[in-house]
Amino acid sequence: MQLSPDQIIIWQWGEITINATLLFTWIIMAILGISSWLVTRKLSTSVKISRWQNLLEVLVLGVREQIQQTSAQNPAPYLPFVGTLFIFIATSNIMAVIPGFEPPTGSLSTTAALASCVFFAVPFYGIRQRGILSYLKSYLEPSPIMLPFNIIGELSRTLALAVRLFGNIMSGSMIGAILLSITPLFIPVLMQILGLLTGIIQAYIFAILATVFIASATQASSERTTNPIQGEQQL
Repeated sequence: MQLSPDQIIIWQWGEITINATLLFTWIIMAILGISSWLVTRKLSTSVKISRWQNLLEVLVLGVREQIQQTSAQNPAPYLPFVGTLFIFIATSNIMAVIPGFEPPTGSLSTTAALASCVFFAVPFYGIRQRGILSYLKSYLEPSPIMLPFNIIGELSRTLALAVRLFGNIMSGSMIGAILLSITPLFIPVLMQILGLLTGIIQAYIFAILATVFIASATQASSERTTNPIQGEQQL
């Protein structure tokens, strides 16, 4: 049993190696890219729209509403980033039900890369919203002695993001494989259905936590609270 798609070598030539993580990541990127082009090439503002445009509008409006409710800010600046995270992770997790498909989110390298994107997005949005001096000053609050602890907190929550997503997806795949070998009929089907639900939930949690971290960095220092940390602990 493979613990990670990184261990599945698809093609190798010398030092150049393509594993399952890279292959299925490219497949997801191609599917999402082509689907986006097909759906958006004939957008309509009339009352009658295609079912795919309707699905796209529901998805975009849903993500916008979640960002607004979570951050209490205008969701427009954060929609492309947070929406991309959610769609990529959700698609990867949903496609795990396809026989032979190894979700890239079952690889720690993929989840670490996604968490790193959030790590760099936080100061990017924070500096753009508040200015570099105001943002850097937040690391000295409520006291300069908190500087190393605030830095450690930034690093630890990035690690937690990566490990949480990787652990849930990897464990779900392993449980499904074990049950399939023991009871190859009804229970695996139920596990696949549960896996679909879990995969969407994990994508939602990752996107929400990314929004919480960005909102914490972009709000004014007088408005900073412990809610982002509490929200992470609850999730």
